[in-house]
Amino acid sequence: MKKIYSNINLLKKNTFIKVIKLLKKKHIVALPTETVYGLAGNAYSKSAVNKIFKLKKRPKKNPLIVHYLNLKSAQKDVCFNENFLKLYRKFCPGPITFILKRKQGSKINNYVSSNLNTVAIRFPKNSRTRKILKKLNFPLAMPSANKSKGISPVSPEDVYDEFRDKIKIIVDGGKCRIGLESTVVDLSDKIKILRPGYISSNDIKKTLKRKVDLNKNQKKIISPGMMKLHYSPGIPVILNQKKAGKNVAFITFGKKYSNSINNFNLSKKSNLNEAARNLYKVLREIKSMNFKKIHVVKIPNIGIGVAINDRLKHAANKK
Repeated sequence: MKKIYSNINLLKKNTFIKVIKLLKKKHIVALPTETVYGLAGNAYSKSAVNKIFKLKKRPKKNPLIVHYLNLKSAQKDVCFNENFLKLYRKFCPGPITFILKRKQGSKINNYVSSNLNTVAIRFPKNSRTRKILKKLNFPLAMPSANKSKGISPVSPEDVYDEFRDKIKIIVDGGKCRIGLESTVVDLSDKIKILRPGYISSNDIKKTLKRKVDLNKNQKKIISPGMMKLHYSPGIPVILNQKKAGKNVAFITFGKKYSNSINNFNLSKKSNLNEAARNLYKVLREIKSMNFKKIHVVKIPNIGIGVAINDRLKHAANKK
């Protein structure tokens, strides 16, 4: 029998009206996107933004992503440039976040951008979240709906597991289509990929027809996903392993691995998109089964495999 959650609701008329009212009153709701579920609040409101940081136990130095419906709604807050417009036309709405210079007079609360002169913005593709944005006269600050440094949620039940009834409404959008956070590209100065995602650095290079650097040495946090320890199941994660011992969960990829009780295969078909969709689900499952350690096989570092490896590398960091 399927478990019934009192605060997980489909976006029917009554729920839609409630969500809009809650957001206008500076409360927080959980919304689906094509990447992961997010904790949404009014990006112009100090009260709403503080609630997000408090719920997530997120350090104030870690900026939030602001979600907009379209260019028109974003133009009053950030400075557009040619590279941004090229990428917007190619990939938006979609799983890409842009770091742009903040406009003088922008209403975005300073905590959203950690008092920086840049803002991370995104245009989500999920139809439910777009329907909500269309009804609002403010953008939504919306980080992933999990406690800071933990595993991102890819289903409404994941969000409930994180916050229980601390959130009044979790909008049910089913399982997220991509399952990993958006690609983050810094367009405020020298073009850099700060966080890999579904849209690859090669996709961006082809669109801009110019060199794009991968973030390697930048220590200043100007975007989500740059904290050293992140996406963590709370137990040690050891990468590039060929086997796992007793009481060790083994995350595998491909058909050659057995169906043993401690084996968690991201994709028996060796499909990296499927592996990305399954990564956080598998990490949550392992966490719930009280394993003491996780071994992970080597994941191909191509396409979205680059993003998978990025998340695993952060999860494997000790602090």
